[in-house]
Amino acid sequence: MNDEKNKVTDKAGEIARNIWLAGVGAYGRAVDEAQSSLKKATPQPPKLFRDLVKAGAALEEEASEARAAAVNSVEERISQVRENFHLQRSARIEDLQDLHDKLDKLTRKIDALTRLVKEQQEAAPAPRKRAAAKSPAKARTKSATRAKPRSGRTGKG
Repeated sequence: MNDEKNKVTDKAGEIARNIWLAGVGAYGRAVDEAQSSLKKATPQPPKLFRDLVKAGAALEEEASEARAAAVNSVEERISQVRENFHLQRSARIEDLQDLHDKLDKLTRKIDALTRLVKEQQEAAPAPRKRAAAKSPAKARTKSATRAKPRSGRTGKG
């Protein structure tokens, strides 16, 4: 029975060894193929890399120009808006305070003028009636007098 056990053990060992050798062989073959592919591909990467760098530089330049144009456009629009609203500088607290002071001063003047007008209205006598208008007959006679030609000047020669 010992012989049978040894045969089975030897057979299992041989199978395990073959599996191990197949794995090592596959690894070796993969390394060889990778090295072969690398040798074939070696001239390509530098050229491809250079092409990508050139394309990247061109895109960066275009993007930079586009960004600069956009910035200029926005700055021009802001400048136009400031000119339209006369906002060459931003409002400061002092400016706002000055405006409030001017508004208060104008309000006081308006109040004073309103009181003055009210006082004058209360002190003034009732308004008189206007004199009656001239009668239409008198007005017609004056215009008729003007329209008559003077004697001696008839316009005939």
